[in-house]
Amino acid sequence: MLHTPLVHGQPGGTAAARPKKVALDISHARSRARGIGAGAGPVVPQSVTGRIRRIKWAMLWFCLGVYYLLPFLRWDRGLGEPNQAVLLDFEHGRLYAFFIEIWPQDLYYLTGLLVLAAAVLILANAVAGRVWCGFACPQTVWTDLFLTVERWIEGDRRERLKKLGAPLTARRLVEIGAKHAAWIGISIATGGALVFYFADAPTLLLQFARGEASLFAWVWVAIFAGTTYGLAGFAREQVCTFMCPWPRLQGAIWDPEAFTVNYRDYRGEERMSAKKAAEHRANGKPAGDCVDCNLCVAVCPIGIDIRQGPNFACINCGLCVDACDGVMTKLDRPRGLIDFETWRNIERGRRGEARVSRLVRPKTIGAAAACIALAAGMATAFALRADGAMSVEHDRNPRFVTLSDGSVRNAYTIKLFNKSGVPRAFALKAEGVDARLELLGGEPGRPIAVEPNNSTALRVTLTAAAAKAGPVRFVAEDTDRGERFTITDRFIAN
Repeated sequence: MLHTPLVHGQPGGTAAARPKKVALDISHARSRARGIGAGAGPVVPQSVTGRIRRIKWAMLWFCLGVYYLLPFLRWDRGLGEPNQAVLLDFEHGRLYAFFIEIWPQDLYYLTGLLVLAAAVLILANAVAGRVWCGFACPQTVWTDLFLTVERWIEGDRRERLKKLGAPLTARRLVEIGAKHAAWIGISIATGGALVFYFADAPTLLLQFARGEASLFAWVWVAIFAGTTYGLAGFAREQVCTFMCPWPRLQGAIWDPEAFTVNYRDYRGEERMSAKKAAEHRANGKPAGDCVDCNLCVAVCPIGIDIRQGPNFACINCGLCVDACDGVMTKLDRPRGLIDFETWRNIERGRRGEARVSRLVRPKTIGAAAACIALAAGMATAFALRADGAMSVEHDRNPRFVTLSDGSVRNAYTIKLFNKSGVPRAFALKAEGVDARLELLGGEPGRPIAVEPNNSTALRVTLTAAAAKAGPVRFVAEDTDRGERFTITDRFIAN
């Protein structure tokens, strides 16, 4: 519990309006229980219009457009290479993203990308709290889409609440059937679009249309469709509140200087009807701007009451801002009773101090610097990466073989990778150990050819007359460019 003093009316109120303790509960679990717990019924968000809602509409259609259309974008990579702009080619072990090509040996780039994404989320949190959750998270986007379909078919909040528990009529059954049919259609399209990222999208779409797609593809479409249907159609706010780890992380990195959705309680309290508030003001008595219409709760997709104080279940979508601003406009009162504001400024407002914006501060500077450094480091490493590579795997069973003449033999599997678009030839040798290198199935001394954008696996043995263990370094040298790739393993003798 966070307790802060609150003076009725504007700061500096009279003695008659003595300070009152207001409890601000920042426990998302307890707050949610009050909002949508027993007796409160399910969360049925009401539609709302306004500036934030328009931004959310733009983000929704942008995210959906990117998701559904991206697999169909083409990118010319040359003869014999896939021309899909974004493709996860598991068959050949490649990840394509426009001009970027990631091999299994380059997975550390994906690790770096995940670290960069985490740093960006921390930066976004320092600036505007859970703004990612409220505008661009897939759970938010698809839930918003499902809710839109639900409103088109069943009506807005008031109509849907009336229908909860009402007798089933023919019209009601048609509405329910149409809603779930639309949800299932969206879910299937979502699952199909995700599968398109793993194969050539136009080809796979044609196979689906003809009924020629593999059972494997249909199974994954069903899995992804079922996930979308369950999470966006039924779980909804429960995913954001209980299943997602981000609210728990939010508790650790919460920043009172971040621009999150907050209620200016020093302006809104004491709540009363608009008529009563007008009478109080006419008589020189303090009156809050909040008329307790509860519209901010009605439009909330999580079902919380932001007027109870900072709440980590809040996804910072800002729909309550639009709802409250609409009411304030009708009442001819200043907008911004609920607004994107820092908690520090809420506290300053209670004390009658001027608001201060600290968007640029050590935390945001440090997070931004970390993001820039990570991005620059990854870009530099990617730009300087070699277009070839080598890997080695020592045989495990047996690790070595003692021959009849007393010499010791170790066997290895070596893979040579050619990441360029032209054929390459490599000369292979071993250093660091006095042993004879033999290429099984190959001609001694002949360069090893590797096709463009391909790899070659080799069986190699090292035979040493004197059984002496130690490190061995394999060297593959491009016979044309002189580029060398090295990797170190061990020669085992006992």
